[in-house]
Amino acid sequence: MNGCYARFGKRVLDLLLVMVFLPVLLPMTALIIVCYILSANWPPMFVQDRNGRDGLPFRMLKFRTLKSDQDKPLEDRRFAWGSFLRRTGLDELPQLLHVLTGEMSLVGPRPLPPEYLPLYNESDKQRLKVRPGITGWAQINGRHGISWEEKFALDNYYADHISLKLDLKILFKTIVLFLSPGEDQSLKEEKFKGHQ
Repeated sequence: MNGCYARFGKRVLDLLLVMVFLPVLLPMTALIIVCYILSANWPPMFVQDRNGRDGLPFRMLKFRTLKSDQDKPLEDRRFAWGSFLRRTGLDELPQLLHVLTGEMSLVGPRPLPPEYLPLYNESDKQRLKVRPGITGWAQINGRHGISWEEKFALDNYYADHISLKLDLKILFKTIVLFLSPGEDQSLKEEKFKGHQ
């Protein structure tokens, strides 16, 4: 955690990769917004409160993947375009803006809602030592298919073992998963209720 890469190199890598891929990512973002218009599911984005590094709150952007009707169950709020974005992870694309501003990193523990913070034990707080990420060690090792205990253990491992090699491995595996998306399990995930 005290290495040169963790302190300086990781931020440089974030900015470099975002700038390199921006010519591809901007048209992709525009195309996604056009698809929202054509599918009559507007607005395309929504904002969520999340905790970042050191537990500091920030407002996180995502592409909206559910209909706005809050009175209906989650399953009834699905629409095809939103389900595709959720399954592929493209709903996270707007978070590149947070990478540019320094609120997030390309790789790190996923930022969680503020209501989870009081439920953290001392070990859980390890994940707050680093910037949250668009993808992470837990995301490529099960994502929504593993327990909260496993997710926190994977996040803590990442926070203690940050390296260029590990970040590149996570980014490569993320691309592989993007190209072969499986079934979306995110709506079946239970909320974090603390460790039993």
